[in-house]
Order: sequence, then structure tokens, then C-alpha cells
Amino acid sequence: MGLPGAGKTTVGKIVAHKLGLPVIDVDDDVLEKRWKMPVAAKLAEVGGRCFLEEEGQTLCNFSASGCIISLTGSNPLHAEAMQHMKQNGLVVYLDVDSEDIIERLSRMKVDRIVGQEEGVSLKDLLCYRKQFYEKWLDIRVFCGMGDTVEEVAEKVLRAVERYQEHDEETYVSTRCGGSELSNRKTYFSDVVIEGLAADGGLYVPKKGFPKISKSQCLRLISMSYPERALVLLEKCIHPQDVSALDLRNMVYKAYESNFSSERVAPVKHLVQNQYVQELFHGPTASFKDLALQLMPQLFAHCLPPMCNFLILVATSGDTGSAVLSGFSRLSGTDRHRTGVLVFFPDEGVSPIQEQQMTSFRERNARAVSVLSDFDFCQKSIKRMFGEAGLTGHFAVEYGTVLSTANSINWARLLPQVVYHCSSYLDLCRDGVINCGDPVDVCIPTGNFGNAMSALYAKQMGIPIRKVICASNHNRIVADFITTGQYDLQGRPLLHSHSPAIDILKSSNLERFIYHISGRSSCLVKDLFTRLDVEKCFQLPEHLLGKMQEQVQAGWCSEDDCLAAIHNVHTQTGYLMDTHTAVAKVVADRLKDGSCPTVLCSTAHYGKFAPAVFKALQIQNVPQDPMEQLKVLEATASRPEAHREMMKCLREKGGHRVCQADYSVLVEEVESMIQDSFLKVT
Repeated sequence: MGLPGAGKTTVGKIVAHKLGLPVIDVDDDVLEKRWKMPVAAKLAEVGGRCFLEEEGQTLCNFSASGCIISLTGSNPLHAEAMQHMKQNGLVVYLDVDSEDIIERLSRMKVDRIVGQEEGVSLKDLLCYRKQFYEKWLDIRVFCGMGDTVEEVAEKVLRAVERYQEHDEETYVSTRCGGSELSNRKTYFSDVVIEGLAADGGLYVPKKGFPKISKSQCLRLISMSYPERALVLLEKCIHPQDVSALDLRNMVYKAYESNFSSERVAPVKHLVQNQYVQELFHGPTASFKDLALQLMPQLFAHCLPPMCNFLILVATSGDTGSAVLSGFSRLSGTDRHRTGVLVFFPDEGVSPIQEQQMTSFRERNARAVSVLSDFDFCQKSIKRMFGEAGLTGHFAVEYGTVLSTANSINWARLLPQVVYHCSSYLDLCRDGVINCGDPVDVCIPTGNFGNAMSALYAKQMGIPIRKVICASNHNRIVADFITTGQYDLQGRPLLHSHSPAIDILKSSNLERFIYHISGRSSCLVKDLFTRLDVEKCFQLPEHLLGKMQEQVQAGWCSEDDCLAAIHNVHTQTGYLMDTHTAVAKVVADRLKDGSCPTVLCSTAHYGKFAPAVFKALQIQNVPQDPMEQLKVLEATASRPEAHREMMKCLREKGGHRVCQADYSVLVEEVESMIQDSFLKVT
């Protein structure tokens, strides 16, 4: 199916010929034979409304098998007819660019189509019609601008083959090697629920990332963020794991109204050849919202029956509130079957971040501070997942399975790929670059998830030249990328003005090493076993060179971070948060001026108000966080204040504090399970 002029008839004939199947054209072989007159004559005789009904009823009385059927452009407008067709076959939507369609219709001397009223342009009607095709598709064939019918036919064949070969679109652990896990078929729905592989590795797609062509990129440029997200995620998620319709509903629920910016993750000019992608317009003012407004819906969709799930989260600041926000938006039985427990370092987050997390006071959502650092919280959670006796106890005793929503979970990482693609498309749309020109991306980096998602966007075909990793004075990632040595020996975690990247053990580096090593799970397992045991490993020399071809790195002192906030605000009126400032400092040092650099602005300045006040050298800072935000709002000409964050500060919440003892954290998990699931009436 497809819009009038999409090439359904011709593509249907080509596909049928290649598959050795008969082809049925609904216009010629069904409608005209039944009506004994041309379709155009029938339309003129009965008018548009009656035509759609008679056409639909005729299709309801038609059936066929073992063939290719080319529907009319108006068939999808009749619900009963399409329900009948979906019961009998696979519905493929030729998603062809509207400009290409209008040009084809012009060549065919067609200036009106069924249902086109006086005063309605052909372009507007085609846009209106798309919602009906989206409702019925099983497979979308996303056509690039200017694709020929032969190219579209090839895409149809590949898309149908993909649909039928679900077993070919599986995931493997970065450490699987020759273990039993490597022989198990693990699908998208499995990795979403499991989070961490049983062998301690991280899940990655067995066949790597799908590609997007330049002609497809050209189409994506004019699309909205939800439209881009849907096309890109459909390429990465098999339709037998999440159907096209279900994915569409999730994407639009996540991005259509939960963000204060209509563009969701807009790109703004900062200075010279630098641009800032604002990733803080979501409910909790952090880039984590881009993933965590969608991930809980994917998680709920993939839930197996008869089990409860407790999501364990370690956070250095932003993940906790974003997870709590995302899962709290689930409804019905999905909400009752999931609980969320967040562990955060007691003195390792900002006051506003703590207030955001502790303002959630629902039965199945809780934040607990730990008298230690983020690395202890994350290590403890990974240890729980690795203890079969413990997870088995929770499953048998309480019918509860543990999972995670940190960026080690593939469903957390995947939506982040979308915004890196989107930033490039925005620069093309705004005329900053031409499609195909390179850009650099600079990312404040702690756990390496955001940087890894940019590298995956590059794998999809986005022309990212370099991913620049920006560290604060906890410069573990910067040192590793520079030297190839990952050394935790005697290295204390230092508190900083950018606490979300106060991390020493960067989990997602494991995915990157797996990628640059040519998917050597044995090497990955060896390196990270050494890190656990010896607190250190050295990357082989040949891989260091490969790594540095794709990423650069630098680090920023505390003084330089604050100076960057002050200088940019003085020059432009733009107020950066501390993490964006870290990216700005490192980007300035490493830039060569040959292409634009996009700074990932991962949080709103208001989340780190005390440090921003210090940077701006403002005296007499109010003690109340709400008053602090009001002062900063009056100081900054852009970006605008974050209303959801201010709303959160009006709510006061308490929270539990626990010792830095693994057994104590296990007790918190068991208590949470009992409170969340055993007390449900």
C-alpha cells in the first residue's frame, strides 16, 4: 500500500516477478471487473464518499493467497477492508517522499485524487492520508528522495526477508565467547528485560547497526523529532519484537507532549563554529529523559506474563529522576508489575537532583542514598545480577525478576542514537552544512553511554568525523583514550562541579572495545576480568590506534569549567550548566575549525545552581533552591527556565540513607520487593 503515485502497481509487478508469484492490482483486477466500468467512471458516478464505501465493501468480499496485491491509494481509508486484508497477509507500506509523489502525479497528469475537496491542496491531502497508512502497516519501506521503482522493489524484498528472518536479528554479549550464552537466540525483547547478560557482559546487536543512505537522510531532514525517531528505531527494532503500530504509539507518547521544546532536542548556535544540542527539555531537565520517556514503554511491552520486575538503578545524578519519571508514566497492569529502586551517592549529587529523586513517593518507586560513591552503587547492582542464588531467591520467593535501566541496558542506549542523528539533520535543515558534510560531536563523558550512542549513529551512516569525550578532573576516560591504559589503582573519586560524570568505571567502554576489536569477546572478557581483579588493563597497541581514529579526549579542571560558564554568558547571554562547560573547554582545545562542532548539553543550568552562581561570581546567593532558580532565570537570556524542575521543588520529600555495605543494599532491594508487590491488594 502507499499514497497515490507511490508506485504500488509497478513495484508490485517487479516484486511478483522476482518472487515468481502472481500479481493482483486491486484497481484493474478487482474493482473494474466487479463494477464493469473504469474506476474513474465509478468515482464520477457516485462521488467521493460513496466511492470509498463501495470500494471498501468490494475489497471485503475479495480474498486471495500466494500472491502480491497492489492496493489502491484509498483502500487504507476503509477500516473494515483493511482489517480483512491484514488477516490474510503482510501489509507493506511504501513510504515515498511527498515531493516525489507530486512530481509523478504531475507526469501522469493527475491533479486530483479521491477525497480531495475544493480548496485543499494535493500536498495537504497526501499529508492527511499518511495517518491511515501508519495505522495498518506491518512493514515500512522508507524510500529515499528520488528512489526509482526498481530501488523501491529491492527495498521491499529486503524488508520482507528481514520480517521473516527474526532469528537473524539477535543480540550477543560482549563477553560471550564460546559459552552456552553464545549459542542462545537472544532477541530485542530479551535484552530489554534482562539488561545485563548472564556472563556479566553487555548486549550488542550480533550483526551491527543498520545503515541509512544519503537519500534517506535527505528525507529525514524535514521531519519532526518523533517522525525521525520512528523511522530510525524501526530499522533497529525487529517488528516481531515490537510491531510498527505499537512502536509508533510509544514514540509519540514519549516525544509529542513531554518536552518543553517542540523540536525535543533542538540545536542552537553558540559561538563561531560551535553549536549546542539542548538535551534538557524533558520532564527532569536532563538528557536521560530522551531515553527514559521511551525505555519504560519498551520494557512494559516486552514483559513476560506472570512476573513482577524490579528496576535497579545506580545514578550519579540525572538517571534516577529520569527513570522514576519515565516509569511513573506507565499505566494499568504495566505499572503494577514494575517497581523502581534508585541508589545514589549521598553527597555526590546536587541538592536539586536529590530533590527531584526524593519527590517521588509512590509505593513502587523509591530513591535511597548510599554513604559512598557512584561506582560503589553501580558495582553493587552488577554484583546482584551476577549472583544466581540471590536472583533465584527473589524469583522463587516473590515472583520478582531484577532488571536495570542504566545505560548498560540496550533499550536505554538505543533512543540516544536518535538524538545524535537528529542534531546532524537539524544542521542540514538550518543550512549550516550540506548533507554528507562532516561534523564533530563533543560529549561530557562519565559512563561512556552518550559517547557510545554517538558512535552508533556514526555506524548508521551519520557523517560524524570525531566523537570528542570530555572528562572533568576524574579523567579516567580521557587518560584511557590518550594512553590505552585503564588504571583504577590508588585512584580516588574526586567530587566536582559536574557530578553526573564523577565516574571511574565506565561501563559502556566495554561495548566500544568490543566494536574496535572486531567483536573479540575473548579480549573483552580478559580485559574487564583484569580490571575487576587487578584494577588495571592495557589496550593492545594496534587497538589504541583504531580507537583514536574514532574518538578524541581531553579533560577540564574545575576552574576552567567555571570560567567557561562565565565567559560564554558574558559573550552571548547563554547560560551553560557545568557539564556543558566541560564539553566546551575540551572542544575549544581540540578543535581544528574545519567543520562544525556540536556540544551535547546534557542538563539544564538550574540543576547545578550553586556552581553556576560561583561561575557568574554572584554574591548573596539565596539558600532556597527555588529562589536560586528565579535569580538565574533573570540572569540568563537563554535558554529559558525549566518549569517542570521548578514545579518539582515545590514538593518536599524524605528518603532513606544506607551504609556502604553490599549486604545492606541487598536488604533494601528485598524490602522494596516486599513493599511493591506483596502489599498489592
